[in-house]
Amino acid sequence: MTRPTRSALAALATAALLGLTACGGGEAELSGAEEPLRVGASPVPHAEILRFIDEELAADAGLELEVVEFTDYVQPNVALDDGSLDANYFQTVPYLEEQEANAGYDFAALEPVHIEPLGLYSASLTDVADLPDGATVAIPNDPTNAARALRLLAANDLLTLADTGDAAPTSLDIEENPKNLEITEVEAAQLPRSLADVDAAVINGNYAIDADLSPAEDALVLEEAEGNPNANLVVVRSGDEDDERIQQLEELLHSDEVRQFIEETYSGAVLPAF
Repeated sequence: MTRPTRSALAALATAALLGLTACGGGEAELSGAEEPLRVGASPVPHAEILRFIDEELAADAGLELEVVEFTDYVQPNVALDDGSLDANYFQTVPYLEEQEANAGYDFAALEPVHIEPLGLYSASLTDVADLPDGATVAIPNDPTNAARALRLLAANDLLTLADTGDAAPTSLDIEENPKNLEITEVEAAQLPRSLADVDAAVINGNYAIDADLSPAEDALVLEEAEGNPNANLVVVRSGDEDDERIQQLEELLHSDEVRQFIEETYSGAVLPAF
C-alpha cells in the first residue's frame, strides 16, 4: 500500500477541520471534547503504540483517536503549529527546544513515555573494533540527534569531543579522531538506506526498527538508556495541556497496559520511561 505524502496528510487533516467548520452555517457542530484527537506520530514505534491504545484502551476511556503518520522529524511540528494536529508524539525535549528556538513554536512537552536508544550499525562489520582507518560514518543531520550520535561515538572511544557545556556538540568540536573517521550528515529517515554506501551509520531507534534492524542484536554499539535525557513524549500547543482528550491520552500512554505492550513488542529496542 502506498503511503500518502506528508503534504497530502497535512492537507487532508486541514480539509477535514475546514469541513467540520463549514457544517451548520459556519460553526463546527462538534465540541472539542467530542472531536477525535488528531495525533501526528512516527510510524514505529509511536504510531504502533497509539494504535494499541486506540484498539485496546481508548473506547473504555471515552477517547477517539486519529493517528496521522509522518516519516520525517520536521512536518509533525509544522502541522501542530498550523492546527492540523492536536498533538504529536515523535520527539524528545532537546529536539523540541532546538525546534522552538529555530521556528518560534510555542509548545508544551508532557511526560516522558519511552526511550529509543541510538545505535551504530553496519552492513559490512560485526564489531566496532573493525572500523577501518578513514571509515565513513553517517550520522543524523539535525543538531540534536547529530550531537547524540557524536556523543555515542565518543563514549565508545572513536572520537574525543571538546567540552561544549550545555551546547550541543557538532563535528567542529571533534578534538581527536584516531581512526580518521569521515563524518557525513544524512537526513535521519534516510540513514538505514545509507548503510550500503558507508562503513557505518548512527541510526535512531524508530528508523532502525522500521528498517527491520534490531537495536539489541544488530547495533555495534548502543546508547545507554539509564539517565538518558532523550525520552520521547507527547507535545501540544501551549495552553492545550488541560484539554480533556490530551489528559485521557496521557493517562493511557502511562498505563501498565502500555508498559507491557512496549516491553513485549520491542524486546529492549524501545524502553518505557515511566
